[in-house]
Amino acid sequence: MDSRGKTALITGGAHRLGGAISLALAESGCNVVVHFNTSATMAGETASKIEDRGVKCLTVQADLCQHSQVLALFETIDRAGWDVDILVNSAAIMEAEDLLSADEDTWARTIDLNLKGAFFCLQQAAQRMQVHGGSIVNISDVAAHRPWPRYPIHSISKAGLEMLTRVAALRLAPKIRVNAIAPGPIAKPASMSEARWQEITNELPLKRGGDPQDVAQAVLFLIENDFITGETLFVDGGNRWV
Repeated sequence: MDSRGKTALITGGAHRLGGAISLALAESGCNVVVHFNTSATMAGETASKIEDRGVKCLTVQADLCQHSQVLALFETIDRAGWDVDILVNSAAIMEAEDLLSADEDTWARTIDLNLKGAFFCLQQAAQRMQVHGGSIVNISDVAAHRPWPRYPIHSISKAGLEMLTRVAALRLAPKIRVNAIAPGPIAKPASMSEARWQEITNELPLKRGGDPQDVAQAVLFLIENDFITGETLFVDGGNRWV
């Protein structure tokens, strides 16, 4: 798919990884719908940067844990007269919890956003792509392949997202392609010490952490290569091998 002139919806597209993807797609010539939940200020700042690149931007607030708000997100895009040619499911939460003490609320926060929200965004986008085709990229995690005992629900949610990727790729072909990206250590979390970040990244074969731009460029690759579907592309510095 040639991304120029297309419209891309990026969930969680206001900042960090989602923000980098939003800007990369704008650079490629896409008009961009930046979804956000609570990051209104950052969404506005990202929208200004997108428009500075000579393309259009629409910002839409929605809590993707709520099915009604997923529907409202797409209805807002419809009312604006925009198509959805590309969907990037980037919105996610990652919380540490213990397997034996995690409660129902903890489960719901993670599964409802990382998996249920992604499922229904994919469903709504695919319904709109039926005629003209499209490309969907789900942002997974190496945790879908390497179980993290400190993040059991996150690991489960991302494993489910990858199965969704494969099921949807088969169901929606040939008009719609669906792929996933599994990032490794990308951009130090604000809550993590520099010493701990260095410890993690020094264990990688490449001996360094990644940058959100590394993932953004992988998203562009999957959008533009029309002979790839149902695949997960690792952008992890070799993390899954160590």
